[in-house]
Amino acid sequence: QVELEESGGGLVQPGGSLTLSCKVSEFILGFYAVAWFRQAPGKEREGVSCINTGIGSKVYADSARGRFTISSDNAKNTVYLQMNSLKPEDTAEYYCARGNFCGRLSQNDMDYWGKGTLVTVSS
Repeated sequence: QVELEESGGGLVQPGGSLTLSCKVSEFILGFYAVAWFRQAPGKEREGVSCINTGIGSKVYADSARGRFTISSDNAKNTVYLQMNSLKPEDTAEYYCARGNFCGRLSQNDMDYWGKGTLVTVSS
């Protein structure tokens, strides 16, 4: 059964960095897109970034562009989200999800989801 498992969340100070990992199983990276979404308390889930793992093309939300970097290691079945210059407003539960393509970072384009990892940016 298809699974995605996030890890790497935690507490970090403003301006700090964190790398999230999304380990996938029962499907082959290279044939799918994997995206990161986040949901802050009281807010709707929003797209952060996505990678078409076969061709390596990437999509970033405005909030992530220039600070976050998405990458994949297809041999390790893992997608990463490197987050730098973190701000308190980046505090959220972060989810990875599988889709056939990145498109416009829409939840509707994703078919499988992980359970999330919590990122808290606070001093």
